[in-house]
Amino acid sequence: MSDYKSIAARKQQHLESLIPTEWRLDSSQIPPGMLSPADSVTNVSSYESVNVTDIPRTCGLLSPNELRITEEYDVRSLLTEIHSKRLTSEEVVRAFCKRAAIAQQLTRCLTEPLFTQAIAQARTLDAHLQRTNKPFGPLHGLPVSIKDTFQVTSTDASSGYVALAFHPSSKNSDLVTLLHSLGAIIIAKTNVPQTVGALDSVNNLFGRTLNPLNRRLTVGGSTGGEAALLALRGSMVGFGTDIGGSVRIPPMCVGIYGFKPSVGRVPYGGQQEVGNVGVGRVSLQAVAGLIARSVQDLGAVMREIVPRAELFGEDCIPGTWGEVGNLTGKGGRLRVGVLRKDGLVEPHPPIARVLDEVAQILRRTPGVEVVEVPVPKALAKCQWLANKLLGVDGAGAIMDLIEKVNEPLIPWLKGRMRRGKVSTIADLGKLQAQRAEIEREMLRMWTLEGEGGDRSLHIDAIIHPVAPHPVPEPDRYNGVGYTSSWVLMDYPAGVVPVRKFGEDDLELGKEMSAPVKGSWDKANRALWNESTVDRRVYLDSPLSVQVITPKLHDYELYRAMQISDGAIRAGSKETAKL
Repeated sequence: MSDYKSIAARKQQHLESLIPTEWRLDSSQIPPGMLSPADSVTNVSSYESVNVTDIPRTCGLLSPNELRITEEYDVRSLLTEIHSKRLTSEEVVRAFCKRAAIAQQLTRCLTEPLFTQAIAQARTLDAHLQRTNKPFGPLHGLPVSIKDTFQVTSTDASSGYVALAFHPSSKNSDLVTLLHSLGAIIIAKTNVPQTVGALDSVNNLFGRTLNPLNRRLTVGGSTGGEAALLALRGSMVGFGTDIGGSVRIPPMCVGIYGFKPSVGRVPYGGQQEVGNVGVGRVSLQAVAGLIARSVQDLGAVMREIVPRAELFGEDCIPGTWGEVGNLTGKGGRLRVGVLRKDGLVEPHPPIARVLDEVAQILRRTPGVEVVEVPVPKALAKCQWLANKLLGVDGAGAIMDLIEKVNEPLIPWLKGRMRRGKVSTIADLGKLQAQRAEIEREMLRMWTLEGEGGDRSLHIDAIIHPVAPHPVPEPDRYNGVGYTSSWVLMDYPAGVVPVRKFGEDDLELGKEMSAPVKGSWDKANRALWNESTVDRRVYLDSPLSVQVITPKLHDYELYRAMQISDGAIRAGSKETAKL
């Protein structure tokens, strides 16, 4: 039986060897409190409230041209520069690889640097463009990154398990194959939690990924490495997966954008799976999604993926991306519903406030109508059912893999992860019948019934909290039902940042007065009660909202996010003038 510590030490040494010496920060440039990867799993109390987002710009490792490449372009404008030959793929990819290396030294966001392969691919693309005068594909030269669970040939997909280190993949995931066909260049794989089933990106193999905005707060999970890398501009677009909120929670934690599509829009197949492969098809199905620094970047990439997805993934469906579907409600106006809570966990005052601020901004936006949405009774059933479906395999294979190398559970999973009973076909049938009943009830939230039983779409999109609390300290995330419920429903959902948590949001000396609704709500109060948390830790952290649309209305989600984001940015500028 191997010891997890020795395996982890070898893996970390291997990772470090893949970062060129000339790309390494001086120790004086790394803020104090950067614990060893092993210590970072449990010892987080020494981290200071340090924002490291300026260090790539000021450290001196990036040339003025590399700073320009990594900071001044969105996806479309960068592709225009590459395709018009004003920038080469190689210089673009090298700049992002170097910045990703810096991000790793500040946050531990990477698991597999693919720098050598990425630069070689960039040279091949440059030669193709010179020879043919045509881009290899619409994303020719675009530097992207992927969550560690996606497989890349000859590279580990350890997925937070020590036992899977030094077991390179023999194939590419379907999304990787699609990205290569589009000309995108994958520069790195990024960190995840142990089991990919926690809301902090920490494991015994690579340690804890830190939040670059504030090391005392979580970066979220399970796609936390991607969020940290994107926040430090070490990649243009990141790809992750979502079964409980994993491409929405990390963007919330660093103030960027996340997009969870419907099942079938982005290829998910070929993930590194543990246990009963394919169990997701009969329980709760995860989806692949995107993280980016703007809504426009999300749209630019989805525009190329969605029409091609069915050709690359057996789990994908035909689709188009453009002016299709119903985005405007009655009278040609976009009708946005405000869903203020989930019926189980009461949002903290600043979460309720920022949702109301966005609602007020949208009410002042031409062409937008805002309506209140009563909390559907069925919504309160979603988190319990999602949890039951997630546990149908009993976690036996997961625990076997962890115990194989004497690996301890990370803090967030202690008390949450254990061996359970494997569900029978009859059990699964009952759970899916309950799911269908909830889905039927939830339809009423979206539709309006007319005479003769005719139905029409009543609401185009909903705004809702991402979480019932601000970005918490490590290992304290709560209220996952605000994101997991929409996976159960298979509703597309995205995250839009709004503003920073300010002094007025603290409400020092004032506690929540609403009656506690249950154990989940009680745990959430501990993140606001002044006897159990110093609220000042939340200062300057990002506050965001979630945008949700009905099943398969993915393009409509993009447009609703675009409209909401534009209104929020315009509203922020008007406020700044006052």
